[in-house]
Amino acid sequence: MPEVSRFFGIVIQMYYDEHDPPPFHAIYGEHEAQISITPIGILRGSLPSRASSMVIEWAALQQRGLLENWRRMRADMPPIKLPPLR
Repeated sequence: MPEVSRFFGIVIQMYYDEHDPPPFHAIYGEHEAQISITPIGILRGSLPSRASSMVIEWAALQQRGLLENWRRMRADMPPIKLPPLR
């Protein structure tokens, strides 16, 4: 599963075979959450509160890039790396 970003110990990945609505996965230690891109929100799983807040903030800043990666992956193209939260 391709990694599209990494920040503060949080790994952001996207899967090629996911279904709508477009999601991504955030992994932090033993925690994992599947997050919808539009609207931004946790679909499944959970993250610690601080990590969850950072992922939601990052997703809001990178929403266009996440949607573009979703389109690329659906067209069998590799995703692009997105900038980390700083």
